Amino acid sequence: MFGELSVQIEAQGYNARKGQIVDASIVKAQRNTREENEQVKAGEVPDSWSPRKRRHKDTDARWTRKHEVSHYGYKNHNSVDRDCGLVRRYEVTEASRSDGKVLEDVLDETNTSGDVWADSAYRSEEQEKRLSEGGYRSRIHRKGQRDHPLPERSKEANWKKSTVRARVEHVFAHQKAMGGKLVRTVGLQRARFKIGIMNLVFNLRRLAWLCDNRPMPRLRAAA
Repeated sequence: MFGELSVQIEAQGYNARKGQIVDASIVKAQRNTREENEQVKAGEVPDSWSPRKRRHKDTDARWTRKHEVSHYGYKNHNSVDRDCGLVRRYEVTEASRSDGKVLEDVLDETNTSGDVWADSAYRSEEQEKRLSEGGYRSRIHRKGQRDHPLPERSKEANWKKSTVRARVEHVFAHQKAMGGKLVRTVGLQRARFKIGIMNLVFNLRRLAWLCDNRPMPRLRAAA
């Protein structure tokens, strides 16, 4: 369904342009205790789980920490085009998956620009090399080290990148307002469906806004 909507979006003239912004948002799932989760990760079934209870337990979600807070669930990895602000590619993983490891999975090769914006979680020497070899231009934030803080020039460059990268936050804010920060389903497969629908609904609403506020020339002529 997401792919079919993408075809319709491009048919309306809203192609991916001016580069892409990549980021991920945590979507929480029903929680297991830490002890239960350790057993699940080890391939074991907690003794307290009856066959009936097990059907209602999520064994695919994982723990992660963000801003010193622990979260249990999944991640919604998005690539949003800079021009229209539409979700062009997405991937759903367990929350513990590193953002940088999913970057290549969500890059949109159809974007007319090779610029890629992302926060410092996506930056590494290996990642920069792969982007360059793939014909992309990295606009990923630089990050300092404990004993080597960023110079002022790099901080200023990061700030300028943030003014562009902020566009992807509109997607997650919209989904949060629609109750999309929690999945009540069980398992990765169902979570992928639920989160995929969230991304599709955002694009539907965004397309409606674009048609009203930024109609393409041929659409204005037809009207």
